[in-house]
Amino acid sequence: MTLIAVAGGTGLAGRAVVAEAVARGYRVRSLSRHLPSDEKRVAGAEYVKVDFTTGIGVATGLEGVGALIETLDARSGAALSALPVTSVAVLAAAAEAGIGRIVLLTIVRAGECSMAYYQAQAARALSYEHSGLAATIVYATQFHDLVAGIFAAGAKVGVIPAFKGVSFQPISTVDVARLLVDAAVADGSGKRKVLTGGPEVMDMKELARQWKLVTGSKAMVVGLPLPGSFGRFLRAGKNLIPDAAVGSVKFRDWMAAR
Repeated sequence: MTLIAVAGGTGLAGRAVVAEAVARGYRVRSLSRHLPSDEKRVAGAEYVKVDFTTGIGVATGLEGVGALIETLDARSGAALSALPVTSVAVLAAAAEAGIGRIVLLTIVRAGECSMAYYQAQAARALSYEHSGLAATIVYATQFHDLVAGIFAAGAKVGVIPAFKGVSFQPISTVDVARLLVDAAVADGSGKRKVLTGGPEVMDMKELARQWKLVTGSKAMVVGLPLPGSFGRFLRAGKNLIPDAAVGSVKFRDWMAAR
């Protein structure tokens, strides 16, 4: 049976991937710089301390691995700057270990947004595209968690922000995890690209109203401008991919389940 390793297996997306692969009956090894406490582990998965930037634990972590899924992430600072280099290190380690299939999670059209986080995601995808390995890149729209996080942050000061002219096609980590595992165990040795978006495109104001209804928040939904490169990216609809609406969990249902 294929042993699947998940680089970043303790993060938001990574943990969902670990849970999905375990549920399907695969042997799963989560690789991360810090080992989680017992209550945060997925039952049935193996956890190994690995740091791809220093090489610590890499050989042990990749021993016997048949497929590697990279869900590493960083939001800001030195960690974000180092993220593309870390992905290169992951590729080198996978090649050294002779891993048959590698999979990267990144963002739809990240290269078309000049914000540092999106540029780092685009650089990682390019490294996978140009590698000599059998690589699949999964391009996903924004997670439900991101949209809900924006609303929750604003609600703390009494305002649920609904950026003017902006729509989202949010997707659940469960739906993304399913596609990542599919890619990891697929037959074939060539390069592949997978596009995936949430089940519906919705105006941010409507998403905000749904969030307010489900949470019972007393904060007001307020239309606000979003300046800068991220605002231009979103208003142009670059974050949307309605032709690849393969997600099954709608935002309201995701909120209700939480």
